[in-house]
Amino acid sequence: MLPDILSLRHTSSGNFFLLAGPCVIESEQLCMDLAGHITELCDKLQIPYVFKASYRKANRSRSDSYTGLGDEKGLAILQKVRQTYNIPIVTDIHSPEEAAIAASFDIDVLQIPAFLCRQTDLLVAAAQTGKVINIKKGQFLAPESMQFAANKVREQGNSKVILTERGSQFGYYDLVVDFRGISEMQKTGAPVVLDITHSLQQPNQSSGVTGGKPALIETLARAGIAVGVDGLFIETHPTPAKALSDGANMLPLPELADILSRLTQLRKAVLTMNNE
Repeated sequence: MLPDILSLRHTSSGNFFLLAGPCVIESEQLCMDLAGHITELCDKLQIPYVFKASYRKANRSRSDSYTGLGDEKGLAILQKVRQTYNIPIVTDIHSPEEAAIAASFDIDVLQIPAFLCRQTDLLVAAAQTGKVINIKKGQFLAPESMQFAANKVREQGNSKVILTERGSQFGYYDLVVDFRGISEMQKTGAPVVLDITHSLQQPNQSSGVTGGKPALIETLARAGIAVGVDGLFIETHPTPAKALSDGANMLPLPELADILSRLTQLRKAVLTMNNE
């Protein structure tokens, strides 16, 4: 299922849709370069594309972690990316007040972070903007429970909901993806996205800096495509080791083209099998 709730190119291709970009806005140049590169790649592979970047990272383990360039400056950069490449934008919000501010900068998709997915006031405020709302499943929630988060948005008269799987807490330092949850959340009628890179995080490290297993990005993505996920979420950076946030689990940008090409081939095979 492709989300007709967004104006996406290549929706007739039958391909998965992609949310991709850096974890957080580091500079205007980085966002413009990444958006241009990924847009060109997705046009070539006929992948519907939404540019992703957080204008602010509110959930940090350490107080000295990078959080962004400033809200208005970051949102203005996202607005410029949207206007330059004619692509939708998704970014996180963290409070009811932020919902209206982000919406005023023409952000297409307001993303609810996993830790905040049960915050009623936030969901209601986001819904009332009329924007598409992408709700990340909390690491602490069963997939079945996401119907209630989706309903909080729909009860405001906004049916434009996407649900995102991003792994469940497994002990103190790891996450695991239960692929049964994808089909369970699809029962809500909302498109379901698999957040590959955050599902491979290793949170709560003793250093206060999140770890990750980026070598498994393609493995997890293939599994998601095989079970019929609607979209993929991948954070990427030209040099993850130098990224200012979540570099340990991001995909190096030079690897993105080959991985997306293989995933597109797998998607076609799955669709062919389902139609036989």
